[in-house]
Amino acid sequence: MKDNLHTQLQLARKERNMSLEDLSLKSRVGVARLQAYESGQDVPSAQTLLKLSNALEIPVFNLLDGVEMEEKPKTESV
Repeated sequence: MKDNLHTQLQLARKERNMSLEDLSLKSRVGVARLQAYESGQDVPSAQTLLKLSNALEIPVFNLLDGVEMEEKPKTESV
């Protein structure tokens, strides 16, 4: 989940001309935590993703767009 999430988050914030402080106030997520998310050092929980998507006024899927999810191994049927 780490692949492009940090890029999508940063792009969404910048497209809305929001500073980290603005997003922090709107989402109630600390600036240091947001910096960690945008740098790819940390991955937000599902609950935090919802807070961020609400603060950015975008669907959560927009933040996850292009992010590769882990695939379950396929089992062969006999």
